[in-house]
Amino acid sequence: MSLKFHTLRIASVQPLTADSSKITFQVPDSLKGDYRYLSGQYITLKANIDGVEVRRSYSLCSSPFEDEWSVGIKRVSNGVFSNYALDHLAAGDEIEAMTPAGTFLYESNPTQKKTIVLYAAGSGITPVLSIAKTVLRDEPNSEVCLFFGNKGFSSVMFSEALESLKNKYISRFRLYHIFSQESQGIPVQKGRMDSEKLEALHTYFLRNDKVDDVYVCGPEAMIHAVRNFYLSKGLKAEQIHFELFHANAKASEYTTVKIEPQSSCEIDLIIDDDRISFTMTPEDDSILSAAQRAGADVPYACLGGVCCTCKARILSGEAEMKVNYSLEKDEITAGYILTCQAVPTSEKIVVSFDD
Repeated sequence: MSLKFHTLRIASVQPLTADSSKITFQVPDSLKGDYRYLSGQYITLKANIDGVEVRRSYSLCSSPFEDEWSVGIKRVSNGVFSNYALDHLAAGDEIEAMTPAGTFLYESNPTQKKTIVLYAAGSGITPVLSIAKTVLRDEPNSEVCLFFGNKGFSSVMFSEALESLKNKYISRFRLYHIFSQESQGIPVQKGRMDSEKLEALHTYFLRNDKVDDVYVCGPEAMIHAVRNFYLSKGLKAEQIHFELFHANAKASEYTTVKIEPQSSCEIDLIIDDDRISFTMTPEDDSILSAAQRAGADVPYACLGGVCCTCKARILSGEAEMKVNYSLEKDEITAGYILTCQAVPTSEKIVVSFDD
């Protein structure tokens, strides 16, 4: 099913902290099938701000069993969309919202028994909260351990929801707050979640617990630290799942160093069973920008290689990505690209958004 925008009405706006709110949308019965989602996925919101169309992706903090569609938005310094949303959106307003997407997700299985370890920092709690709720409700034999990093208690998003989960699933849900600027009386719970802190937290709280899967959402440095830590503990890469909220400007292990594009390329683009043909020229910096210039209504959000909204598959031809923060190696091997970062390296290429 292709990604589409629909106009949704805002049901409520609930303040969470001084700089964040939970926004809940009304999804009519006629669209609930289109907005079906798995815990961990996101929706993309679109608004005209000062005459410019702006899109931003926000993870759903609600869980599918709740029959609810909610996101958590935290104010970002100089963040065009977050400031607009928190300053202007109110219950009763309408906004354009894309159908759910994303590969950072959890598919529950009531028969399995797992220990799921979650790491989140700041607004990275939104998809992690959704995953925690789903695991605890749908898998009665599974346990969840959440390490949640913030500056201090006043900056903790969804504090009441987390405490409610802790009280409801007291024997299966462990919640540990890690504050960088406040003391909780336990030294190991103060500081940032770097490699040294991860080792200390694991030793102090998890000890010899068997870890089946790890989910982490937050800044790039924390994701790398968690990933490398658990790889060193013997977990396989496919057991470590991550979603990047903010990428550093510097190159990372996911960045393609150099691309030598064709001077021009004939592109066939397949979307919603339609085929659009156009030529990409040196003026276009990506397949996505060339498609937009040709008038194609293609899905996108961040334009930075982070959110995966513009993901498509190469059916023939070749391309390289300037930056990739979200596709796994097996997806790339299967031919998937982020069209906002992809540059053709062959004279002709066929790309499908329908695969």
